[in-house]
Amino acid sequence: MRIAVLSDIHANLAALEAVIGDLPPVEETWVLGDIVGYGPQPREVIETLQEIGARSVMGNHDGAAIGLVQSRYFNPDARTAIEWTAEALDANARSYLASLPEVRVDEPLTAVHGSPRDPMWEYITGPDVAEANIGAFETRLCLFGHTHQPVIFHDIDGEIETTPGRPGSRAPIDAATRVLVNPGSVGQPRDGNPDAAYAIVDVDRSGQALVEFRRVTYDIARTQRLMQEAGLPPRLAERLLHGR
Repeated sequence: MRIAVLSDIHANLAALEAVIGDLPPVEETWVLGDIVGYGPQPREVIETLQEIGARSVMGNHDGAAIGLVQSRYFNPDARTAIEWTAEALDANARSYLASLPEVRVDEPLTAVHGSPRDPMWEYITGPDVAEANIGAFETRLCLFGHTHQPVIFHDIDGEIETTPGRPGSRAPIDAATRVLVNPGSVGQPRDGNPDAAYAIVDVDRSGQALVEFRRVTYDIARTQRLMQEAGLPPRLAERLLHGR
């Protein structure tokens, strides 16, 4: 099974369209949450995901936009953007977000936004947190987002090894190895590279897999212009240019 893995689109339609245009042939598209928030086109992004039949999970921004997560936990810019998003959503978008599970399992894959032990909020930022989560899912591979950082954490004989998700890199995954895979962010990268990030996962039912990390340029100025017109916080638009 060949799967496109996207995460943290954050209502950035230009970035999503660039990724879709860059996709090789795949059987399914999985989205790891934070479909909305920060960006200027939440309805259009949701409609696009519906059109391509994406299989998604809920992120904290998605939950906050429909009142399932308290926005008081967000920083001021993120909270302002969520309040704007909540007003911008239509009935279709709200219904779509409300239908999303926090965890999706389709052997040999588990998909979450934050982490398998805390799907909505926990950030897997390094080997220690990854180690604490290795036992929290039952499949061989767990796909996660939230940090906006492309990376793989491998459990090799009880030790966690880290493989950065560099553009164009391919990482084979042995069927006996348990791994956590983050494809990076489509709509708001934070690894110093402003290009939209995603991954292709080739996996068989035994758990043998190949993960390819991909990047694609998009019209950042278009998204920034729409954010300005919407009155979203300027810092959220500025950071798109730097991938931070």
